[in-house]
Amino acid sequence: MAMIGNEKYCKESSATVAEVVLGVDTHLDVHLAVALDHLGRRLSMFSVPTTKKGYESLLAWAEGLGPLRCAGVEGTSSYGAGLARHLRAMGIAVVEVERPKRRHLRRKGKSDPIDAEAAARAVLSGEAAGVPKSADGRVEMIRTLRSARHSAVKARSQAANQLQSFVVTAPEELRDRLRELTTKKLVSVAARMRPGQDLDDVEAATKFALRSVARRYQALSKEISELDAQLDRLVAEAAPELISLPAIGTHHAATLLLTVGDNLERLGSEASFASLCGVSPVEASSGKVVRHRLNRGGNRDANRALHLICVVRMRIDERTRCYVARRTAEGKSRRESSVAARRTGHGSHRTAPRGLLRHSHPVRSGTPRPMIGIRDS
Repeated sequence: MAMIGNEKYCKESSATVAEVVLGVDTHLDVHLAVALDHLGRRLSMFSVPTTKKGYESLLAWAEGLGPLRCAGVEGTSSYGAGLARHLRAMGIAVVEVERPKRRHLRRKGKSDPIDAEAAARAVLSGEAAGVPKSADGRVEMIRTLRSARHSAVKARSQAANQLQSFVVTAPEELRDRLRELTTKKLVSVAARMRPGQDLDDVEAATKFALRSVARRYQALSKEISELDAQLDRLVAEAAPELISLPAIGTHHAATLLLTVGDNLERLGSEASFASLCGVSPVEASSGKVVRHRLNRGGNRDANRALHLICVVRMRIDERTRCYVARRTAEGKSRRESSVAARRTGHGSHRTAPRGLLRHSHPVRSGTPRPMIGIRDS
């Protein structure tokens, strides 16, 4: 774990460095860091393994160059999650840095030192200013359980499709017995089949395969039910007001909470949350034409959740129906009215922060919690 770079330059310049900005290119086994001074001069590079001792060595190296101002880390929700947690625990400000744009890669090239230096320069210039998710509370618990549920649901769908494919190619007598059954009934029947241990013909082998996949389907269904029970409890504890609103169930609420993260203070206002969900209008004016277009950025899962909430509310919620009728009378199409409803709060982007704000885990001492104005319009 040796230092890479000009060690002599680092020693000579350390006395004149006012503050150090760190940029880290993260990987599975090794992180590479580049340090810049307050003027953007490159000080040195350092690579460390992705272990606790490696993180401690990286911090000691950076602080040896001068006062550490902050660290820009790529992949704070993946390969850089461990390093980001360690730096925050040591009181170091961590800034989330996006991966370089492809047009920049074509112009500047691609390597670990280049990426790490680009991360540090993005922080120094103010281009990167996003606070990463802390991933240390209920929302992180929800994320892990939801990820497990997603894979279980996908596997169960594959098992159901495989069952149907076995029926299609089964011998005629077995096929005639099973072809009219629904998936639920097919699973129940196939799980009780007794093909025996000596598989001496195609029908016996098909029954054995059907039973195996059907029992897998049942096991996955039980797993999904257990995960749903845990998710229902955690979401209800994290945001009880959110799930009490019409058209917002556990999974939509979980999607919105995952977009916010455990540390709500990283969002400056409800407008920043709307932008994060891709429901804030983007100005597209030119000359005398003043208009706004649809925001196609942001978190698409959160955008989809808000869309589905709005679609249901347009059928069952009187306030949303009145709002859509008013916008339609103004000349808006149904699609434009739906977009406006999501943008103005009828899709509940204003309510998601409040549910987490009041019922999330306690904030660390000394960290002010922002008051976000919520309006259920």
